Amino acid sequence: MAIAPGAHLPHAKFTIMTASGPAEITTDELFGGKKAVLFAVPGAFTPTCSLAHLPGFVEHADDFAAKGVEVVACTAVNDVFVLDAWAKSTGAADRIVFLADGSGDFAKAIGLDLDAGAFGLGLRSKRYAMLLEDGAVKALHVEENPSVAEASSAEKLLAEL
Repeated sequence: MAIAPGAHLPHAKFTIMTASGPAEITTDELFGGKKAVLFAVPGAFTPTCSLAHLPGFVEHADDFAAKGVEVVACTAVNDVFVLDAWAKSTGAADRIVFLADGSGDFAKAIGLDLDAGAFGLGLRSKRYAMLLEDGAVKALHVEENPSVAEASSAEKLLAEL
């Protein structure tokens, strides 16, 4: 069953890239006591993720901050090196926190994992965007079609703040 508004994120670990290399960070460390945005993409460097989904969050990072959002984070079932390269190649590294969910443990824990094996991609995350307050889900928008980024867009989430 998928996570829903009102629920708290489970305690989970992600890998992030730091100046000294890969490091772990937990949901509690990143989202505890903060207003945050978390969005997920099925895969770094994929067309919809790179051209339609990520750019809105980069473009509106300051708008989220102006509404009290302290963290804007993106997660994907990719390794930390791929996410770091994607962050740098898109110019998003200084605006978005990139959370590697390499084995899909977080996606599975919140019930938003996606079997993309038919497309040769294996286990991935569904495309979604959520508003969080102190780790609790306040709003959640999940795309029915992973190749569309409309319900989970930055603009849609921003309108709810």
